[in-house]
Amino acid sequence: MSKLDEKVGQYLDDLKSKIGEDNPDVDLLRKIATSMGPSIYNADAETVSSSSKSEVETVKKNFVMKKLGISDEGKADDAINQVFDKYGRSNRNKYRVVMYYLLTKHFGKESLYK
Repeated sequence: MSKLDEKVGQYLDDLKSKIGEDNPDVDLLRKIATSMGPSIYNADAETVSSSSKSEVETVKKNFVMKKLGISDEGKADDAINQVFDKYGRSNRNKYRVVMYYLLTKHFGKESLYK
């Protein structure tokens, strides 16, 4: 099993156990993980802290607005808050790949990874 397969397995476990998603899109999850490159192997870079305003702002600016093309900051903030609520704000380890997966699904932008 490759390191990428191990990481995708961790992300799938989170989607199933913490979010309750019964049938996640494994292909989409793998493509998002692959697009993030080596950052998924760095413990600090692979997670998102909901209590860090700068980190949340980075997710909003660099992923939601730049990658997904959402220009409305209010919609971006609302989506990020919904994903944090779904993932569990008290959950310390919120994987960035899982966050990006949930945001991609929220906005219906799966075609960006096809």
